[in-house]
Amino acid sequence: MDVILLERIEKLGAIGDVVKVKNGYARNFLLPNGKALRANDSNRKVFEANREKIEATNAERRTEAQKDAGTVGGATVQLIRQASNTGQLYGSVSARDLAEGLEAQGHKVAKNQIILDRPIKAIGVQEVKIALHPEVSVTIRVNVARSPEEADLQAKGVDVMAEMFEKDVAGFTEDRDPNAEPGEIPTDAAESEETAEA
Repeated sequence: MDVILLERIEKLGAIGDVVKVKNGYARNFLLPNGKALRANDSNRKVFEANREKIEATNAERRTEAQKDAGTVGGATVQLIRQASNTGQLYGSVSARDLAEGLEAQGHKVAKNQIILDRPIKAIGVQEVKIALHPEVSVTIRVNVARSPEEADLQAKGVDVMAEMFEKDVAGFTEDRDPNAEPGEIPTDAAESEETAEA
């Protein structure tokens, strides 16, 4: 289906472009959300008559988004979640969780403006993109940890999971006999067993 775009859409086109999209994308997303019009003669005339008004409205929304970008950009959202010993979360962090975290800090961001390529399923610090307007986007940092102390360490740049595994490895050492056959009890252990039996 051919549509006339009423706003800039990433990877599709700018205002006024006539583009061919799949029917479902047009019917279920572009047309109901007021992002496009069907490309027919009457809609082309309506668009050309209202083009200046549409572009002015878009410019106004863009300047408003740029003002918000100054406050939201670079913000850090700290989330405390339960996780396993390997750092995998029991559940995941979604766009709604991030929107609530930003709202708690006084930033008004809708969950559909948060662009998560995939849900966050492990502890650590990640960068997340927020599209305040089709032409204005900012990045925030998301610090997911198991405790406030762990979150503070991660904020300072410490890799908590790597440090935890280093401690585990450093605490365990085993005596190794290079001449022993597989499954054979080391000689000193065998002697201590014999003395215990006697």
